[in-house]
Amino acid sequence: MNADLAQSTRLTARLTAGAGRILAAVEAVLGVLVGALLLALLATVLLGAGSRYVGGIGIVGIEDLGIWLHVALIAFGAPLALDSALAMRLDILTRHLPPRARRVAEVFADVFLVLSGLILAFGGVRIAQLLGGTSPTLGLPEWVRFGLLAAGGGLVLLVLALKRLAQRRATTLAAAFGIALTAFAAIPSLQLASGLPPSAALFAVALLGLVVGASLPHTFLAAAYVALAFGSSLPEPAIVSSTVAGMSKFLLLAIPFFLLVGNLLTLSGTAEQIVRFAASLVGHLRAGLAQTTLLTSVLFSGASGSSIANAAFGATTFQPELVRHGYRPEQAGALIAATSVLDNVIPPSIAFLILAAATNLSVGSLLVGGFAAGGVMALCLAVAIRLCVRTAHRAPRASSRERWHAGIAALPAFGLGVIVVAGIRFGLVTTTEAAALAAAYTFALTALARVPLARIGASLRQAGVEAAAIGLLIGTAGPFAFTLAVDDVSGLVRDFATSFGTSPVATLLAINLALLAIGLVLDIGAAILLFAPLFLPLAVAAGIDPIHFGVILVVNLMIGGLTPPVGVLVFVVSGVTRIPAARLFAEILPFLAALIAALALICLYALIV
Repeated sequence: MNADLAQSTRLTARLTAGAGRILAAVEAVLGVLVGALLLALLATVLLGAGSRYVGGIGIVGIEDLGIWLHVALIAFGAPLALDSALAMRLDILTRHLPPRARRVAEVFADVFLVLSGLILAFGGVRIAQLLGGTSPTLGLPEWVRFGLLAAGGGLVLLVLALKRLAQRRATTLAAAFGIALTAFAAIPSLQLASGLPPSAALFAVALLGLVVGASLPHTFLAAAYVALAFGSSLPEPAIVSSTVAGMSKFLLLAIPFFLLVGNLLTLSGTAEQIVRFAASLVGHLRAGLAQTTLLTSVLFSGASGSSIANAAFGATTFQPELVRHGYRPEQAGALIAATSVLDNVIPPSIAFLILAAATNLSVGSLLVGGFAAGGVMALCLAVAIRLCVRTAHRAPRASSRERWHAGIAALPAFGLGVIVVAGIRFGLVTTTEAAALAAAYTFALTALARVPLARIGASLRQAGVEAAAIGLLIGTAGPFAFTLAVDDVSGLVRDFATSFGTSPVATLLAINLALLAIGLVLDIGAAILLFAPLFLPLAVAAGIDPIHFGVILVVNLMIGGLTPPVGVLVFVVSGVTRIPAARLFAEILPFLAALIAALALICLYALIV
């Protein structure tokens, strides 16, 4: 008996080690591929912009090539994003479950992942088989785009299986695959007469996915598929087709470029120059280091466009310094998370790009509105810091000469703002081209800083994986939103909003309350994609300027990055600093109050202009 047990233990150890080695090799290959795809994507967009200005005419098919490369980036980056910060898992609930219940939740979370992978893999193959013809601009078979996503689905299944085997969770893996395969095979032939619209099942399944800690994009796909059994008119190939259509927009190519800009700014040391300049301006004030953190977020916002990137940067750069100068660790972490909301409001903003893609609002006008809104938010946060932060530490007042030198050193970072905002606002380049130029500019900064190629490669991989996670979310929100539209959920939203009255004040109050509630459980990207098209017509009908409303919507939903249970910015800071998220949520209340006050001021402005 003991010999059999020992042999079983050795076999398990060999299986675990083998799975770990294969997983490392697969992830390494995918990482190189993702980095290469991002570079190819950047070269394609720059080539398109250059040909238009240098040659006088654009290259035929350059935008389509960029879109296809973007789909490939999402497909091959998605498996690497399963456990990333942008996997968008609501695991705060499962962490408090007893061990046995937690294992059950983990199995069902994996069921959502497996079901999603099966949908992408088999749905992609089926729609590829149904399609004929070639792309008129690229000369490539049309099925290639869908085949890429099918390959991505297969890789999700492979990486998930290897991860669970390496974690010695073969039993739970088998259970998850068994349940998912059964559901995948049975759902198309089921006709469950619940008396409720398919969107009710959609919401119920999505809620279950959130509760058990499944990744949000994969939850969207699985929910759309399960809704088939309740009368949904979107079959499996159409789900994949809608997903590909959602991510096949040239505007969305700006997202990986802005993420790359944020990574390269930190890598080149340019971000540290921003910190020094901010410290020279406000470091001598009361709570000067906290005010420096805030001002750095304002300045860093003009370069990265990613709140998550800024939260990770601030947690690494400012957290140790704040604690060393007398700030409580949880207070320092809360401050970093709160100031990071500015990056998705002050241009360039990834949130505004997603909003423009979902509603066709002008990106340039949204970015101008973001400047004003970000200024109001920063002022309110500065007041909250002055009132709530108690520390005796103050840096010496910088001389005019020191400020001048710090400003000169930070000029390369400010050049990014000129490239992006001025280029877009004056119509010199498209948003995607401006983002590509900004990425090329930061590549030049890293070259001047003599950054090792290995570190640049790691930044390319990280930006590619983060972009894949966001792109997959945008794509999978498509079939989810389609089901909502078919069931006229917008009518329910309209009835809720008009129950407060039809005046601009009543409409804004109702929509803001709804958005604050939505922000509690949904990531900002998903919330924008699902609800911006529903709320925007209501706001316009009430006489509110659509651009003003778009800014209000983004500011409101960014507050959700700080509120439990999702609070993605809090969890990013918690992951870097190892401070429990619950302690950060408790400390963030004064900053939440300041941001809600800023939201009220922005709404007031929208009502009086």
